[in-house]
Amino acid sequence: MSKTDHNKPMTTEEVSRLKTVKAKSTEKLANAEKLTHQGPAMETIDGRSFPKGMKSIGMPAGEKAAEGKVLETDHFYPTHADFEYQPKLEAKKDRKPKFIDRESFLTAEGVKTIFGPDQRKVYNSTAYPWRCVGRVESALGSGSGVMIGPRHLLTCAHIVDWQPNNTTGWLKFTPMYYNGSAPYGSAWGTLTYYKYKVAGPTIDSTEIQYDYVVIVLDRPIGNSTGWLGAKSYSDSWDGGAYWTHAGYPGDLTGTQRPTYQTGIALDGDFWSADDNESMTHKADIWPGQSGGPFWGYWDGAPYAVATQSAHNPSENFASGGSDLVNLVIRARNEHP
Repeated sequence: MSKTDHNKPMTTEEVSRLKTVKAKSTEKLANAEKLTHQGPAMETIDGRSFPKGMKSIGMPAGEKAAEGKVLETDHFYPTHADFEYQPKLEAKKDRKPKFIDRESFLTAEGVKTIFGPDQRKVYNSTAYPWRCVGRVESALGSGSGVMIGPRHLLTCAHIVDWQPNNTTGWLKFTPMYYNGSAPYGSAWGTLTYYKYKVAGPTIDSTEIQYDYVVIVLDRPIGNSTGWLGAKSYSDSWDGGAYWTHAGYPGDLTGTQRPTYQTGIALDGDFWSADDNESMTHKADIWPGQSGGPFWGYWDGAPYAVATQSAHNPSENFASGGSDLVNLVIRARNEHP
């Protein structure tokens, strides 16, 4: 983990000129298979077995980090994987009709979460960093997330099933989930680090500033998938179409296949502190993509700056800021 300044991320054009890096070794299949077949810890409630829930650790929402705070965490590219800046799209034979017809579904309320032509593309890639993104499941439904450390998942707070006494319900993460396929197995949450207990289905302007959590998983699945770095968002990046987003939308794929979009611009809200910043954007979003990362590239390396949070009839929202980075740092330091 290292300090950084607010140098701008690479532009979409610069990223497009980067070439794929081929794997330098072969992944040890024995380790991958062990992760794939490892089940979750269970608990019995009223005579029935359920995946075990998590404990939670809160960091005060009003807490300000010390001056000179660390503004980024490291990324990890596993050299047993290819490194692709544009993922392989799903094969034509696997393409399916839209799961939901957005236009007819939303016309009555005039709600818009897709602005102009839909720019999302369905992909199926086990290359880095796409293999770090995956499907999140909890008792509340499904969302998206990304590996941000060896056993650390970054996702939205409103997918967590918050319960009394600093506990939560179960949460499952499957990196690069694709139509039931789980090439790296699944991992289960054991601990939730949060700034604010955001609970849907509606999210207010304060909650949008804190709609992220770091989940400590029950196994170091990131050693196989790799992970993205995290970086504190700077308002000097407002309006720049630097960002990539990936997630599992309910409309295009029924949350069963991932999509991505590039060339996204974020705009940090002037009324939000840099520590806990909400951002507006016009990326193409649908429920299921919540928790999916927005990331950019610095010197060819990917860093997440925000998670998808919410939408209203005129714009979509993401959550980020230095608090997100410090949450990652604390989780990784206390539970490496």
